[in-house]
Amino acid sequence: MSALSRRLKAATVFVVASAAATVAALGPETGFAAEADARAVTQAAKALRDRALVSEESYRLLEDLTTEVGPRFAGTAGDRAGVEWSKKTLESLGFTNIRTPEVLVPRWIRGEASADVLSPSPQQFVTLAIGGSIGTSDEGLVAPIVMVEDIDALRALPEGAVKGKIVYFNERMMRTQDGSGYAKAVAKRTVGPSIAASLGAVGVVIRSVGTSTNRIAHTGTLSYNVSAPRIPAVAISNPDANNLERIVQRSQAHSHDSAEPSNSDKPSDSGDVVMRLRVTARDLPQVRSANVIGEIPGTDLADEIVLIGGHLDSWDPAVGAQDDGAGVAIAIAAAKLAAEMTPKPRRTIRVVLFANEEFGLSGAAAYPADEGDENVDRHAFAMEADLGDGPVWKLAANVPERHWPLVKSIHNIVKDLGVALGENTARGGADIGPLRQRGVPVIAPALDATTYFDVHHTVNDTLEQVNPEHLKQSTAVFAVATYLAAMAEGPIERLPIDPKAR
Repeated sequence: MSALSRRLKAATVFVVASAAATVAALGPETGFAAEADARAVTQAAKALRDRALVSEESYRLLEDLTTEVGPRFAGTAGDRAGVEWSKKTLESLGFTNIRTPEVLVPRWIRGEASADVLSPSPQQFVTLAIGGSIGTSDEGLVAPIVMVEDIDALRALPEGAVKGKIVYFNERMMRTQDGSGYAKAVAKRTVGPSIAASLGAVGVVIRSVGTSTNRIAHTGTLSYNVSAPRIPAVAISNPDANNLERIVQRSQAHSHDSAEPSNSDKPSDSGDVVMRLRVTARDLPQVRSANVIGEIPGTDLADEIVLIGGHLDSWDPAVGAQDDGAGVAIAIAAAKLAAEMTPKPRRTIRVVLFANEEFGLSGAAAYPADEGDENVDRHAFAMEADLGDGPVWKLAANVPERHWPLVKSIHNIVKDLGVALGENTARGGADIGPLRQRGVPVIAPALDATTYFDVHHTVNDTLEQVNPEHLKQSTAVFAVATYLAAMAEGPIERLPIDPKAR
């Protein structure tokens, strides 16, 4: 049994500490109105934690979503089915004020994709088009490839080095607990194609932005720059990327061994390696999707909102169990569990399942506009689950200093679950970014991303990849954070408005 499993098993045994010891542990400032209130709220939060640790609710929700709906790519029938499933599920669990404000989303058809080496060593690779890629002709395009490590290496090549060629980005993604490896590696996918096109390239192939060693490709979105031509772009699996790297290196070595002495300034590209790239992807007109919103009203501070969210959409190759079905399940289950506690939450708990995070953050952008400034100002705190099943390994936040004792109170309840106390500079997630920009304080339980990017954006993002015990622990942490945020003494101060915050 792992250390984490032992901690989780031990935490399911509810041990009632004395009220005096509990209040003392929280320190002189707990974020609650009075000692008696702090005592009752703290005991409820501990009971909530232990109840969530044995609850099957989040896993049941995830199983239902992935079984009854499946893939939920923006603008598809699965996307629409996900909205209907969410409405029915929230209603069945007792949420009120359920609504589905419409959101316009792009409609992209993946089609088929292939990236095959024709010479010197014919190979067929496992390939996925990058989201938003244009297609090729039916015959595909044939061109030599130039292998570079990353965007900086591409820009350092001499002028004309990639003209008429396919650029292959070989950068590997590092496995990290906090997901920082993804943040570093993803640029080659998002902006790499336009940068390559601006330098004359006719296509882009990338080593998948993911940590899997299996022969599966990772998709994801790109962002074409209007100032550069649009060129097709695909990802290949990491084992195939290793193979392509070896093919290029051997071709270069052979070329150098047999070549006449030449100008040392000439780039040693991989012009002898020729590839056929074929993509049948295409764009269709925008269609309508929707955010899904449901609430559990508060008591004396019901006009104020604690938002917990995730994104409902997924990529099309799989059912999106980790990305972000787990987040949907955590958000709904945590809100429901928190709302069932006594004392009842003072603030309204709102669940928002955002539309089209994967392919443009459409729901996140629409949400504040739909709410209007007055209703955005009602948001006391926001939090988001979008990094798989977890477990939560750190509790971070981005709140005014006056409310840091609240974060410490949350941490005191969940620290025995293996949760460290993090920093007060958290971003909190992409879908709540527009709220953070408008000054809404953020509470950010950090989900462990160590293995998340093995299945992220792949055909392997299935229910079998979810660890039920991790999901329970994550639900418990989010539930405690939601409950204590809903119970905190006000008024809740705002962060400085920062339109550039991300």
